[in-house]
Amino acid sequence: MNGDDEQRVQFGIEGLDSMLSGGIFEGSICSIVGTYGTGKTTFALQFIYEGLKQGEKAIFISLDERTEMIHRDILRRGWDLDTYLDKSLFVIKLDPTDFTVAVNQIKDELPQLIRSVGARRVVIDPISLFEGIFTDESTRRQELFRFIERMRDEDCTLILTSETLQNNPYASKYSLIEYMVDTVILLRYIRPSDLSEVHPAVEVVKMRGSNHSREIKPYEILKDRVQVYSEANVF
Repeated sequence: MNGDDEQRVQFGIEGLDSMLSGGIFEGSICSIVGTYGTGKTTFALQFIYEGLKQGEKAIFISLDERTEMIHRDILRRGWDLDTYLDKSLFVIKLDPTDFTVAVNQIKDELPQLIRSVGARRVVIDPISLFEGIFTDESTRRQELFRFIERMRDEDCTLILTSETLQNNPYASKYSLIEYMVDTVILLRYIRPSDLSEVHPAVEVVKMRGSNHSREIKPYEILKDRVQVYSEANVF
């Protein structure tokens, strides 16, 4: 099948969806990679909320923030949490420091949970904490590959956020996830030569089977939404 004939899933971020030629493919896996403060979680929540508005069920798994912090972030944006929480939206906090529990929950229990609630959109925020559970690089690569392949059997579209490498804002923390997913969205800061102001910018680095914008575009995190200015240029 021609990729352009496949069903698209929108983020609900107008400028970003246009950069993605209408959205990511339904059932695909996308990674949002960015350094601290770039809004990875906010982009992921916007993706979840767009699905909820369309009547879909969603799961948001946090390996970092407490569930009440996620709830607070949703409410702060003026989104209707009460309508969805524990009905069509399920927010789950996992503790990545408990090795055995975290690995089993993510690898074994998550697929079962997705099927039991009928979730069409799933977020893991951030996947880099799951990667960090494995201290051996070979094991990390193997376990991440197995997880990705297992998730491809589920009837959902998956977003994985990832921190960047400490000294490289263009690569994920372990430089693995971008090779295994279908779409990579990079969030970063651009600093003008005069250092007068920092501009957050988004780039679609990779999108298998689809045309996509290769331009770097500015964005802004507003109170109730993310706004990507797809017609503007970053200076």
